Amino acid sequence: MKLLTEYIERALQFEELAKSEADPTFKSELLKQAAAYRKLAALRAQKYGLPPPSLPTKDGS
Repeated sequence: MKLLTEYIERALQFEELAKSEADPTFKSELLKQAAAYRKLAALRAQKYGLPPPSLPTKDGS
């Protein structure tokens, strides 16, 4: 369970950084990292028989 929480926390950190990033290329890379961590979290949740984590809102949060 610890990894699941850590994956979500890391995704949220990347999404938060992306919110204030002015460079569109770097912002895109941050959001890609967030998506990768969310994917890991979803796989971990599936392994534990839990529902998948919620998706970020449209503004990246």
